[in-house]
Amino acid sequence: MISKPKIAVLGGGSWATAIVKMLSENLEIIGWYMRSTYAIEHIKRNKHNPNYLSSAELHPEQLDLSEDINTIVKTYDILIFAIPSAFLKSELDKLTISLEDKIIFSAIKGIVPESGLIVGEHFHDHYNIPFENIGVLTGPCHAEEVAMERLSYLTLACQDEDKAKQLSNFIAGRYIKTKISDDIIGTEYAAMLKNIYAIAAGIAHGLGYGDNFQSVLMSNAIREMKRFIKKVHKMKRNINNSAYLGDLLVTGYSVFSRNRMFGNMIGKGYTVKSAMLEMSMVAEGYYASKSAYNIKKENGAKTPIIDTVFNILYDKKEAKDEFKKLTNRLD
Repeated sequence: MISKPKIAVLGGGSWATAIVKMLSENLEIIGWYMRSTYAIEHIKRNKHNPNYLSSAELHPEQLDLSEDINTIVKTYDILIFAIPSAFLKSELDKLTISLEDKIIFSAIKGIVPESGLIVGEHFHDHYNIPFENIGVLTGPCHAEEVAMERLSYLTLACQDEDKAKQLSNFIAGRYIKTKISDDIIGTEYAAMLKNIYAIAAGIAHGLGYGDNFQSVLMSNAIREMKRFIKKVHKMKRNINNSAYLGDLLVTGYSVFSRNRMFGNMIGKGYTVKSAMLEMSMVAEGYYASKSAYNIKKENGAKTPIIDTVFNILYDKKEAKDEFKKLTNRLD
């Protein structure tokens, strides 16, 4: 393990911006790859991201900004990926140098559509990164509250506990508390699944279901998550911990949740295409619902909520009819 690693964030969205803000509390220099030359120049001049999380003050003198992914990957030891899963492959295709000697932490809460794998497994299978060099950075935490410096909690999971502890020391601060986990696969699947359940919560709200139903939906969602994760990666874990239940609750209920917002529009009658056009951010749960549905068909997990969301988003079934059926399958 490198004693003083150089750390970079890859991605230009809200979560990437929030991670850069957290790291800037503890590091002198942070590498930052983003595609937009305009955003880079704007940050240098105006000290904030023009497109995402614009309320977060940034410090350009601490930032090594580049629109060249190869420059950042070559220069830095720990790479924190915060690129939406739908665009990860196209960004990685730009690489002309190897990732094999890098430590990768995924802050991506979704499935890579082209491979159908969670991000850690994708890096392992397609880029030969050993699992001890792969980690996950997960919530419960919304970027918007990081910008406001509200107390937030993060979980860092890695097979090599020392690497998780090292990165946690660079992220923890006066408004950020961190926890270490060895459940890299379980926490990453949980981060993916909670977005699907947040879409379900949003659809329910859009259809006019109240708080009573929402509480039952979330209660069933955490149990469904437990069944799903147990099928794909069986190990001892407490599903009520913050990385699982906590992240589910904040994503299912928060006004900052883009997946809940997306679901709410679907419940109100928007088509998938029109809801996506309305939003300026990616709803990871849309892509995750298809991948999760395919995975559960293979492993046989009982997932009525995932099935319902898939039927609405991909089979274009009526949300009202599908939720009426769902209400009879919940307890």
